[in-house]
Amino acid sequence: MPRKVCVVITARPSYARIRSVLEAIQAHPELELQLVVAASALLDRYGNTQNVIEREGFRIDRRVYMILEGENLVTSAKSTGLGMSELATVFDDLQPDIVVTIADRFETMATAVAAAYTNIPLVHIQGGEVTGSIDEKVRHAVTKLADLHMVATERAAERVVRMGERPDRVFNTGCPSIDLARHALANPKIDLDATFERFGGVGERPDVSGGYVVVLQHPVTTEYEASRRHVEETLHAIAESGIAAFWFWPNVDAGSDGTSKGIRAFRESHALPQVHFFKNVPPEDFIRILHRSRCVVGNSSVGIRECSYMGVPAVNIGGRQGGRDRGRNVIDVAYDRKQIRSAIERCMTIGKFDSDPLYGDGHSGERIARLLVDVPLEIEKRLPY
Repeated sequence: MPRKVCVVITARPSYARIRSVLEAIQAHPELELQLVVAASALLDRYGNTQNVIEREGFRIDRRVYMILEGENLVTSAKSTGLGMSELATVFDDLQPDIVVTIADRFETMATAVAAAYTNIPLVHIQGGEVTGSIDEKVRHAVTKLADLHMVATERAAERVVRMGERPDRVFNTGCPSIDLARHALANPKIDLDATFERFGGVGERPDVSGGYVVVLQHPVTTEYEASRRHVEETLHAIAESGIAAFWFWPNVDAGSDGTSKGIRAFRESHALPQVHFFKNVPPEDFIRILHRSRCVVGNSSVGIRECSYMGVPAVNIGGRQGGRDRGRNVIDVAYDRKQIRSAIERCMTIGKFDSDPLYGDGHSGERIARLLVDVPLEIEKRLPY
């Protein structure tokens, strides 16, 4: 009997992080993919990722609605609890042999606890990394709940072992998001006119003949009350720079309502003819848009991971990615419009960097699927120190 592998996708970035693993599991004769889509991945206001998942050929086995309105600390905690309850029921129904969870979002915690308390071996992808915000606590808590660790870098593997995890349960597979970048860049052409037609968005179609930047700025949970002020600094920097920009909507985190309100209010009081706002585009199209850009601006890990591999300069704002392993392509700045604009101007003169394989070589999905076939499944853990 093939092993039943249940992968839980809870947000737009989670799907991009895991898609190559889904493909490899689905293609492997000794594995059976069970796909659960939950949280903001089901919501239209965050791009309705489930539609992209189905268009790209995956069958969704269960949907879990778990997001409470409010985008604050209380709703994040309550959404986690609701997700934990609902996912426990889903796991009892599907009876998977393995559950796979991704990265460090609050929904990841719900997946990890539900799997652990239903005695299902848990695989954690992208553990052992160092960042800022609440993600740091969540990531390491999930590491302690997980039974197998598929990490993205050698330093991440070392950290997981130092946290007391058995070395034989830690595997440096590289980051599956790099697989997506490698595949997309095998055919890097992107028809921007078709992208506008297919995925709409808000704002004028900017003139990109002089190049453009991509903006992805999410609220920082531990600084959520400042999210509106933070995004306004970036909005001023983009407006003053005059460069064309494709701006993607924030994640559903505490403070995202402040980020969204800041964007809407700024658009009402300032002319932004060179900025177009998108909710979502399919992962490979997004990578091609990134690859063609002059730089990425904001605080998404895409500037650290995928852009390092593609050699795209990244202006990283604030402390959300603080401590994460990074390549030469990253310029760190504060939430300050002058610093942000200066860093953008610097990126425009730098051009592309050489590809950096820091987060993998683009074959992580295959490695993870092979490991899932043969790795011993255990749920008992003992601290080795």
